[in-house]
Order: sequence, then structure tokens, then C-alpha cells
Amino acid sequence: MPTLNRMPVLLATGSIAIPVAEALVALPSAVLQRIEASPIDPDLADTAAFSEAYGFPVSGGANCIVVAGKRGDTVTYAACVVLASTKLDVNRTVKGLLGARKVSFAPMDDAVERTRMEYGGITPIGLPADWAVYVDSRVLEAPEVVIGAGVRGAKLFLPGAVLAELPRVEVVEGLAVEPGSPASPASPASPTGPAEPAPSD
Repeated sequence: MPTLNRMPVLLATGSIAIPVAEALVALPSAVLQRIEASPIDPDLADTAAFSEAYGFPVSGGANCIVVAGKRGDTVTYAACVVLASTKLDVNRTVKGLLGARKVSFAPMDDAVERTRMEYGGITPIGLPADWAVYVDSRVLEAPEVVIGAGVRGAKLFLPGAVLAELPRVEVVEGLAVEPGSPASPASPASPTGPAEPAPSD
């Protein structure tokens, strides 16, 4: 079984995506000191594969899903962070948050280009400044979550509650639903995992 070489995130800025590193160094020190990073095998970036290979519980995985809401000719992008054990409520909650008539998972190429992050590594840290970032309230209850680092070859580790302290984050009750709920179609596997929101992750 491969092992994680976790370290303070400031010691790993050279191995994560540039926009993520830039956003991290701008965070308050009290937040920054609670975030760790570790290099991983890029082939194991997928949430399920990562959890199995590194022994990290799937319940601690937090997927960052890029969505695109359309109303008329206007398209609004946003990121939604939900636990890997839940599904993003696209058709009800996300549509209401964006005030859109139609919401879909952003196409993979579009998400990668706009975030400047790798497919399978998109993370809520370092996203475009005009994007909203919605975090399901369940994520904040997790003692520790793993999220992408903007590249497939690294992961970030932090208490779920720290996500609420990131810029532009809005915590939303009911952003996600439990598996099997009829409220929303299944979310993509994971943009921190193998399937970035591709129309998610």
C-alpha cells in the first residue's frame, strides 16, 4: 500500500497548481496552518481509487463539482463541494442558488480551462474570483476531509470546518442529498476524483 507524505501545505506549494498555491499564501495564517498536503500517484487521484490505495475513508472525501447555470444568454459558473458519500442536488438546490432556468455539470474541457486546474484535481481553493463556492453543511461536520490540489499528483487535507473560512464560500443546508434520493440525478464521480463535472467534478 502506498503511503502519504503529509506536510504543512506551504512546504508543498511547488507541487500543486499555480492558482491554488497563490490562493493558499493569501489565506490568514490561522487557516493556513490547518491545511496539509501530500503528493500522490496521479493514477490514484480518483476518490474511490485514492481511498482504497491509501486507506483514507471515502466518507472523508469532498468532491468539488463545477456547474454551469444558464438563464437566457447568460451562463454563470460556480463550484459545489459535497461529501463523496452524497450527491449534489443540481435540479433543485443548485438551480435555486444560481437563479438559473437550467443547470448542468460544466464540460470537462471548459472546467479545466476556466479553473487552470487539472481534470480530477479541481479544488475550491484558487477558483476564479467571480465564481460562487457553495459547500454542503455536512462537509463542515467532518473532522478531516481530503480535496484536490489543482493537479492529479497531490491532495490537500484539512478539517471540514476550515472550508467555511475560505473566501467566497457559502455554506448551504441541503446542497447534497443522500444516495437513492429522487431529488437529484447522480453527481459525477469527483472533480477531485476521476470525474470532474463533465456534462462534473
